Amino acid sequence: MAYLTDIEIAQRHEMLPIDEIAKVAGIPADMLEHYGRYKAKVDLSLAYREPQAKLVLVTAINPTPAGEGKTTVTIGLADGLRRIGKKSIVALREPSLGPVFGLKGGATGGGYSQVVPMEDINLHFTGDFHAIGAANNLLAAMLDNHIHQGNELDIDLDNIVWTRCVDMNDRQLRTIESGLGGKANGVPHKDHFCITVASEVMAVLCLASSIADLKQRLGRIVVAYNKQGEPVTAHDLHAEGAMAVLLKDAIKPNLVQTLGGTPALVHGGPFANIAHGCNSVLATRTAMALGEYAVTEAGFGADLGAEKFLDIKCRMAGLTPSAVVLVATVRALKLHGGADKAELAKEDLDALSRGLPNLLRHVHNLQDVYRLPTVVALNHFVSDAPAELALVQKSLEGVCPVVLADVWLKGGEGAEELARKVVELSQSPSRFRFSYQLDEGGIEDKIRALATRIYGAKDIALGEGVKEQIARLEKDGCGNLPICVAKTQYSFSDNANLLGAPEDFTVAVRGVKVSQGAGFVVVYTGKIMTMPGLPKEPAANRIDIDPDGVVSGLF
Repeated sequence: MAYLTDIEIAQRHEMLPIDEIAKVAGIPADMLEHYGRYKAKVDLSLAYREPQAKLVLVTAINPTPAGEGKTTVTIGLADGLRRIGKKSIVALREPSLGPVFGLKGGATGGGYSQVVPMEDINLHFTGDFHAIGAANNLLAAMLDNHIHQGNELDIDLDNIVWTRCVDMNDRQLRTIESGLGGKANGVPHKDHFCITVASEVMAVLCLASSIADLKQRLGRIVVAYNKQGEPVTAHDLHAEGAMAVLLKDAIKPNLVQTLGGTPALVHGGPFANIAHGCNSVLATRTAMALGEYAVTEAGFGADLGAEKFLDIKCRMAGLTPSAVVLVATVRALKLHGGADKAELAKEDLDALSRGLPNLLRHVHNLQDVYRLPTVVALNHFVSDAPAELALVQKSLEGVCPVVLADVWLKGGEGAEELARKVVELSQSPSRFRFSYQLDEGGIEDKIRALATRIYGAKDIALGEGVKEQIARLEKDGCGNLPICVAKTQYSFSDNANLLGAPEDFTVAVRGVKVSQGAGFVVVYTGKIMTMPGLPKEPAANRIDIDPDGVVSGLF
């Protein structure tokens, strides 16, 4: 049977004007700023209303090349809640152009469980990422200009920590020499680029509670250290005002719609493997103010996205999820069990059995560490054998409820049972707790606590110079900040090749730095980088546009 592609399904769908979606959400017309017929920004005052919705977090097992469909399930669940009579709003991250043109492709869901206009959201959308990049690079320009104009702050050229950014995978920019060409062209020094979604400006925007808070956070950003080893901030450069001006529209959440007509707030997009992986606090609070159920997702697997959503975003914003949906597929679990990617359509109970510990460890973390009501959403593929589905369900008997979701093919209809289970779980009294406390020792202690309690590591190993970096940050008063671990998304460990639920491993910490504006300490592990590269066959090779302006190749 031939199926339409995601973009074909989206392009054949007749969208409702955004004013009608706003009415469904309960947003007055005078609180919209239109970006065409089907997109709008919403007034920030909506986020300050008293929250009334139960917050539902959707996360997943460690991702694999087989795909888990976390965003697809998130959107389908929001539509499913509407179908059973609940007023739901979905809050998602914006896609980055890097993965769209690189390896992953689009990030607007799939099949009949998508947010639209799909092409716009996956490409430039309302320009938020461009504004974030401009603010980031303005700060870099002001820093270099300050040095060029006499360096009154006595900045150490070998201790500049602020990098430029671009919203594209470009390994050529990871390490460069800038300011070449003589005195008139700046002061030469080693420089770097990160992808926009890894910029601290992105994290600041996504964690800010207001324009005033945004400006204060921008001012706290550490850009360099002086020759006495003291931090130099954006405020020292008088940069935060101009940066906030560039972000004055980007801070407002974006309103779009699902194929099922559910209002969707798509805003912000930090990666979860190199940043904190959640959409904006303002979008989440807006969703909670408008609906009965606010459905949101966190990036990659629960060891990254959900951990940062819970330990960073919820801690900072005072949020408490009422339920968690953990997405898994039979195909992905078989890959975790060592199956050949080319053989995933064949029944393989042995590989599935070997892969199930990955699912079970995530369930344990969510239920026993964070103490959150959890349901496993088994995202259905046509190749799933009945015996394989039965094995997954049997493995969770007495541990966690599991519901089959068929959202790619059926949209919200395929998530009605999941929606009913989420409603049931959401009635439970909250027992939520964080995986570590901020006063639980110093930075090293918190890294070790997270690695052992969530990843299942036996310990951590600090690389050369890391103890000194930690000591400096603690001297600067950063010892009680939460930590944001940059780690491979493919494994609980820092080694992408250790699939399933590895044991007896050590997490190698190769560096730490403070994101003072965001309010956390970034911990670099393994080989993770803040600027990805394009694969040998990038998705860009398949993306095109015809003479009538119809886009193809997005998926």
